[in-house]
This record gives sequence, structure tokens and C-alpha cells, in this order.
Amino acid sequence: MPEHDTTTQLRALDLPVLTRYFAEHDVDVSGDLRAELISGGRSNLTFLISDDKSRWVLRRPPVAGLTPSAHDVAREFRVTAALQDTDVPVARTVVLCEDDSVMGAPFAVVEHVDGHILRRSVDLDPFSDTEVDGCVTELIRVLAALHAVDHRAVGLEKFGRESGYVGRQVKLWTSQWERVKFTEIPDVERLGSALAATIPDRDVTAIVHGDYRIDNTILSPTDITKVDAVLDWELSTLGDPLADAALMCIYRDPAFSLVLGEEAAWSCERIPSADELAQRYTLASGRDLEHWDFFCALANFKLAVVAAGIYHRHLAGATEGDEFARAADAVPVLAAAGLTALAGKS
Repeated sequence: MPEHDTTTQLRALDLPVLTRYFAEHDVDVSGDLRAELISGGRSNLTFLISDDKSRWVLRRPPVAGLTPSAHDVAREFRVTAALQDTDVPVARTVVLCEDDSVMGAPFAVVEHVDGHILRRSVDLDPFSDTEVDGCVTELIRVLAALHAVDHRAVGLEKFGRESGYVGRQVKLWTSQWERVKFTEIPDVERLGSALAATIPDRDVTAIVHGDYRIDNTILSPTDITKVDAVLDWELSTLGDPLADAALMCIYRDPAFSLVLGEEAAWSCERIPSADELAQRYTLASGRDLEHWDFFCALANFKLAVVAAGIYHRHLAGATEGDEFARAADAVPVLAAAGLTALAGKS
């Protein structure tokens, strides 16, 4: 649900201006444009745009509280455009506007993709166990396909630095913890220090999504064992594919439901265990799970800090709903799981 008033958010979209911009960039429009807010709040504002025959999705930064590095719609657009003709299903790109003078902020438009987005565990209820299992197989196949894309061949050689990714991740999430910690939790401190002391001697580079799980994809409206589009590329970059795969597996932990404030589809008991997800990934990708304990510990650390950040914003009054208070309970659980993983006991 949007965290702010929909009417206020709709003011961030000027339909006459968008109509002119479409005309200037040869986007065929039939009739008047209409808009509906799909999501809003701290993340990018997402609008469903339609005319008499077509539908598009427009993304732009929020109208307030802008953090440019976290709302880079141009980055999302570029990686989506680069992946158009690969084995990674993405929405067809339409236009990118980086000129703030047009509508007050950059915006990106892609074609709308119809289908299922399964966020909560109850969203899995209409589907059989065979369908759910086939969906998991397909999701892992798509992640492996992403990691197999030659980033240079698709023009993403400057999408990120090709070395030092893991070390930068440890520093990033350690510094983020210092900004959002709401109380002393020794296991978080110990996990951060242990990760910094055991960074693997490994430099493998691929395009990483950074937030890959079932609800960041659109599944076919007629067959959930087919992914029609991968969404939410805000955290994508060049990095180690095992960090991406490990985070996908750690999202399987029931503690993730505490982070989201609802029973998450990906944490549902109908989804295979984290260990099975990892084995399926290595089969699909052909990659060895080298230093897997480290990458699982790093994923737990990242998710613990994310949970702390949600609770930090809750304490500051920046969220609506008591469910955000539950995120605090996930922090020590995830930190302890990270230390267990790092000790090779997972």
C-alpha cells in the first residue's frame, strides 16, 4: 500500500507533459492518457499509464526525501534495456527522460507486463505443489541466466567496478548498521567484524540483481512456472553472483516475514529449503558454491541491517502500521544465523 496520500503522489505526474514527451519520442498514443498510482512512499513512485489501447509503467523518484543513489530510475532503465535480447525476461523499454526540467525529476517508461506477483504466502494458495515447485525451478533458472550474461557484450562494462565487490558490501552494510542501530546487539557487531576478517580471495564478476526473490518478478498470468519479467533493478550492479544467490536463499528464512511485516511467499514452507535452493542454483548455473558459508553469512548480515533500518524508520514515525515494529525481532535472529553460517554449521 502507498505510505502517503495518493492525490499528493499523483501531482508528481503531469499527463499533458507526458503526452507531449511521448509524441516527441514517437511513442504511439491512442486517446487521452490516464494514470493510476501502483506504489509510492520511500521507494520510486510507480504509475500505471494507459490510453485506449496500450498500458505502460512509469517510474520516477519520490516527491520528497530524495536519496539519489537509492532512486536511480536511469540505472534501472539501462540494465533493463541492456537485457532486452538475452535469456533474462524483462519489460520492453520505451523512453527514459533524465532532464529534470520536463517533469521535475527523471522518469523511465517501460511496457506494462500483465501477470502474477506473489508477495504473501496466501498468494500461493491457488496453485498446486507441482506448480509452486516448477515456479521455483524457473526462478532459479532465470537468476542463473542473468549471471551468465556477458556484461561487456550487452554494454554494461561500466555498470559497476569489476573487483572488490564483496569487500565493499561488507563496508557498506557495516556503516549502514552504525546509522540505523536502535540498540546494542552484540551478534551484529561480531558478524560484521568476522565478515571483514574473512573476505574470500575471489573476484568473480557478473550482473547481479541485488534483491532477487519471487515477488520481484512477474509470473505468466496463465502459468506460474514461467517468469515474464524481472522487476526492481534498483540495487543491480556488477558483483559476485554467489552474493546474489545467497541472498535469494536467505530470504527463505521465516525471519524474512518479520522484516516484511507479513507472511512472505518466499518464506512459505511450500518453498524448498535454503539448502535445496542453493543446490538447484549450482545445477542451473554450473557454478561451484565456493565460500558459500561466507556468502550466506553476508546475506544474513545485510538482511539484519535492512530489518534494523525498517525499525529505525518506524521509531522515527516514517512508516504507518504496527507491523513494521516486528522488524526489530528479526535483527538478532538473522545475526545469529549469520554467525552460525560463518562457522560452517548451517
